[in-house]
Amino acid sequence: MNHRIPLESIQPQHFGWTVEGRVATVTINRPERKNPLTFESYRELSDTFHKLRHVEEIKSIVITGAGENFCSGGDVHEIIGPLVKMREEGRMDRLLEFTRLTGELVRTMRHCPQPIVAAVDGICAGAGAILAMASDLRLGTPRSRVAFLFTRVGLSGADMGACAILPRIIGQGRASELLYTGRFMEAEEAERWGFYNRLVPPERLMDEAMGLARSIATGPTFAHAMTKRQLHHEWGLGVDEAIEAEAQAQAICMQTEDFARAYRAFAAKEKPTFEGN
Repeated sequence: MNHRIPLESIQPQHFGWTVEGRVATVTINRPERKNPLTFESYRELSDTFHKLRHVEEIKSIVITGAGENFCSGGDVHEIIGPLVKMREEGRMDRLLEFTRLTGELVRTMRHCPQPIVAAVDGICAGAGAILAMASDLRLGTPRSRVAFLFTRVGLSGADMGACAILPRIIGQGRASELLYTGRFMEAEEAERWGFYNRLVPPERLMDEAMGLARSIATGPTFAHAMTKRQLHHEWGLGVDEAIEAEAQAQAICMQTEDFARAYRAFAAKEKPTFEGN
């Protein structure tokens, strides 16, 4: 990570932010309304994930919602209402400015080198479902419900990269069904379809998510970032091109000290301690 930014520079005002060891936790924090997003939280989330590209202390991230819900999407009164007014005023430029703003959040999450674990309880809808989708790993609870609600408000399912990313997680046919119908995907179905890596009891959700994030954070940081970059980059490649891209990526990783540390630990019959270089 070049152009190092001090961790202290991240002080968000529109969502919760905590750091425990090498793991940062982002908490959408408006539980009285099921944690909807606002214009300000969209911007601040994008800014935070962008900054995290240059914060060396953080090795993995958990994103969750306060209370018993993950995120209900864009705030009806603070976002949807103003968007309808822009439409009535014929302000296509401002509508496009907003959709690009929301897409930028997904872009910054995908380009953030630290793996992101979404801890999903309760309602996970609209832009909230997108936040979970844009994460690298997802844990749910039996009471969690996921919906890409855009068609229910007269909009396309093509929102914030959903048509590109969701089919790669659950398959084209299943993604098409969710994006056309806007229906809720129940927890067991979401796990069966591969949206969730696993389901855990609600009271264990954060412990499990933090445990997963910590296990990633103790791993080879540079190599994890390379894995995330290649997972993203290879969407647009054929198999032959992907094999060559991975050959180059792995050769780069073999130049790291963590690679040598792992070998020395193996030779000594010890567990390696990775330092991220």
